[in-house]
Amino acid sequence: MAVPLINDNKGIKTFVVDDGHGVKGLSELRFKTLPELFIQPREKRLDMTKVVHHESIPVIDMSDWEDPKVMKRICDAAENWGFFQVVNHGVPLRVLDDVKEAAKGFFSLPADEKKRHLFKNSSTKNVRLVSSFIPEVDKVYEWKDYLSCFYVSDDETSAFWPSVCRDQLLEYLKESEALIKTLLKVLITRLDIPKLDETNEPFLMGSRRINLNYYPICPNPELTVGVGSHSDVSTLTILLQDETGGLYVRKLDSDNWVHVPPIKGSLTINIGDALQIMSNGRYKSIEHHVVANGLENRVSVPIFVNPRPSDVIGPLPQVIARGEKALYKHVLYSDYVKHFYRKPHNGKDTIDFAKV
Repeated sequence: MAVPLINDNKGIKTFVVDDGHGVKGLSELRFKTLPELFIQPREKRLDMTKVVHHESIPVIDMSDWEDPKVMKRICDAAENWGFFQVVNHGVPLRVLDDVKEAAKGFFSLPADEKKRHLFKNSSTKNVRLVSSFIPEVDKVYEWKDYLSCFYVSDDETSAFWPSVCRDQLLEYLKESEALIKTLLKVLITRLDIPKLDETNEPFLMGSRRINLNYYPICPNPELTVGVGSHSDVSTLTILLQDETGGLYVRKLDSDNWVHVPPIKGSLTINIGDALQIMSNGRYKSIEHHVVANGLENRVSVPIFVNPRPSDVIGPLPQVIARGEKALYKHVLYSDYVKHFYRKPHNGKDTIDFAKV
């Protein structure tokens, strides 16, 4: 393996991005100090003095989700935190364990096998392997690799998704569908929408993307980020964490942050920008941030539940019918997503694209 010059950003980029070794490959070179390309400005790093240790996001037992008290807890969490964890959610623990192992399996492949899924090499635009966030626009890189798979059909999945993780990802998608529908059924009731049906289901959950995130051991984790502060562009995100931890959530209307501890068998749910827009700001998409780790590799597997790319999103008619002033204009969802991917992570600034 050719080793790039540690202070040569061009050589680091070639090794990590163009040659497909990824941040994982860089980590395995056992550098003693972090390459300059990954050293984030101080304001982009998580200020650990602002982490609140006596609070945590809600943890909700979904075993009796039709209980009005449980439904209220879900909606309250979506309004006041934008994040919550669910247990007894119906997705088999075996499926969760299998998909975490599949993530490790994919990133354990030789670079020559993984690089077939780089955007420039991939046989489909719906599967791509990326390092950092968007290396073409990131001036400073994040300490992360990820494989992103947009679900179109089982046939396309069989043809193009990596065989080492394909079956596990597809099973996770299918087993999580009932939970996704349940959460949306509950959340829309507070928006005066009586049920999830054929008219609104495609709009709320018409497309899904699943990512495999890999955060390798970092020589100077305090100098960089795993993922910079951002909110998701989804309707909902369903996140599976491993046992390592490292996800932090900004408290609503605060400069303080709360750690989201891994709970065995749990899934972490967060509201995305699309649902904030559709609810006219009632439900909140919240900034979150992943720190780098100096001791352990970390994996996580989010499912992004989205409108269809061709949908136009804006405040739902039922919400405006209550007399609320629209806070957001109507935008083509694919335009909103493109705007998100044209710039580095920068808090919640993407939402400004849709503000009135």
